[in-house]
Amino acid sequence: MVAPPDNDVLWARSLHCSPWGSTRTGSGAGAPALTGVSLGVREGEILAVTGPRGSGKTTLLRCLSGQLRPDGGEVWFNSVPVHTMSPPARERLRRDRFGWIGPEPRLVPELNVWENAALPLLIGGAPHRTAKRAAMEWLDRLDIGDQARKRPQTLDRARAQRVALARALVTLPSVLFADEPTAPLHRADRALLLRTLTTAARSHDITVVLATHEAETAGLADRALALLDGHLAGAVPQPASAAAPRPGEAEGRDTCSVSA
Repeated sequence: MVAPPDNDVLWARSLHCSPWGSTRTGSGAGAPALTGVSLGVREGEILAVTGPRGSGKTTLLRCLSGQLRPDGGEVWFNSVPVHTMSPPARERLRRDRFGWIGPEPRLVPELNVWENAALPLLIGGAPHRTAKRAAMEWLDRLDIGDQARKRPQTLDRARAQRVALARALVTLPSVLFADEPTAPLHRADRALLLRTLTTAARSHDITVVLATHEAETAGLADRALALLDGHLAGAVPQPASAAAPRPGEAEGRDTCSVSA
């Protein structure tokens, strides 16, 4: 094994991963979900992975985040080989260093809104008051602090997705994986979610890997890569003004198993 470059917080080489019902289960063949995918993500970078539905975006994010162990290839986080970690170690990594938001909020119905947002901190053993304060800060930034004591089932889809984003950000993760987080939302709700996500990433130096099939969403990233049929198809040209400037920079800066 060769460790990744020092400036890459996340790095993958020659990832291969088969879809459901392939080599792992012996229940049939199928086109691989990922075939030889290699990429690096720099610290604090927002990287968009684009491609049509079924291109392998979700599988790639699940491999990079340690949710799914690839059939072949390597995944490194800060010079630590994620692909060789035990399941408990990968679970700790996801809890302590990674955040995740998908197209479905997946909130816990038995918990109220602020408890859902604070859940990663509470599971990690943070004091109740500390966890609540951190959750409320993110809920307020997402304009849903007034919903803190409500149950998830009383929220509409847009508000529930904001709670999911607050939950993903509450630990200030090193890397946030966002898998089509705005897919179910209308334009105004999509804009608020993306604005909060990108602003948080810039202000807290959070690396973001964003899977999307929407060109407008991908345009907010520092860089975009296209995925097609499990293969990396190359870089996607970005508008010069697409990426928001980081704090302190001039505002006029130029700049294995589920397929997505």
